[in-house]
Amino acid sequence: MASAPEDPVLERYFKGHKAAITSVDFSPNGKQLATASWDTFLMLWSCRPQARAFRYVGHKDVVTSVQFSPVGNLLASASRDRTVRLWIPDKRGKSSEFKAHTAPVRSVDFSADGQFLATASEDKSIKVWNMYRQRFLYSLYRHTHWVRCAKFSPDGRLIVSCSEDKTIKIWDTTSKQCVSNFSDSVGFANFVDFNPNGTCIASAGSDHTVKIWDIRLNKLLQHYQVHSGGVNCLSFHPSGHYVITASSDGTLKILDLLEGRLIYTLQGHTGPVFTVSFSKGGEQFSSGGADAQVLLWRTNFDELNYKNFTKRNLKRLHFDSPPHLFDIYPRTPHNHEEKTETVEVSTLCIFVLLFASVHFGATGQLDA
Repeated sequence: MASAPEDPVLERYFKGHKAAITSVDFSPNGKQLATASWDTFLMLWSCRPQARAFRYVGHKDVVTSVQFSPVGNLLASASRDRTVRLWIPDKRGKSSEFKAHTAPVRSVDFSADGQFLATASEDKSIKVWNMYRQRFLYSLYRHTHWVRCAKFSPDGRLIVSCSEDKTIKIWDTTSKQCVSNFSDSVGFANFVDFNPNGTCIASAGSDHTVKIWDIRLNKLLQHYQVHSGGVNCLSFHPSGHYVITASSDGTLKILDLLEGRLIYTLQGHTGPVFTVSFSKGGEQFSSGGADAQVLLWRTNFDELNYKNFTKRNLKRLHFDSPPHLFDIYPRTPHNHEEKTETVEVSTLCIFVLLFASVHFGATGQLDA
């Protein structure tokens, strides 16, 4: 008989960067984790105990974003040095550089088929690149301030972007036109992404909010005010039913989108949390922040339900029927005052993890 789901737990602790972590991404097979940092380096960690880590040197300024290609044979990184680099994720870490923009590059994102790469920059543009030929294809210009993030939809037909001009724009990759525009009077979105079935987008706001929009109805579905600091990043669970958020208030929070409520608050970092990402299967997630720590968590709470979600989504895909609004609308009214689970990781726990890593090689060794 299946055991009940449990709280998320902190599994591992990776120490090697010398400054704040800006971006984390799991390899498609979940065996490796790539991280980017203000220290100008990328690091590639093995999720296996006692395996060594590799430091990739090449960027000349802060690395702002890192992502594995869908098959895992490439790593793309963006930097404040205005370049994008493509790395071979092995022990040598060879890379090719292309001068991508005329200002710092804030994000990189592969299309699901691996053919294209979208880059977002402080030069107010989004650029799309052909990965097979490693050449520039086209630019998207409509933002009037720095573009912080750009992401492909799961089917590659759309790109969503967010900017300090306080707008979120959706672009058609065929016509190269902006087809939707969501604007905000208060703050701007630091990060945006599509949900796994591509019907909604979520934004992480500088005004402490998380918003879920339905892009078919151009309608705000959910609005969470659960953080006391800017929300820097978010990640959808592969089921599409949960979102995890990272905030400058020092916490990670897990939202249940079906119930429309906060279900977990995780405190493992000292200082702002800048990045978070679920693994491709959803069993784990990783976070990084101003404390230069990379934390690896086991999800746990999804064990009972995830197989059912997958079965239902597969069934729907086979019949090509439209997703049900039930998939995203809350079943219950929002009530953020209710008691929520808080999973606190004390400094004693961190000390124990550190002790274990020193004695049992839980953190990877640094490449000399």
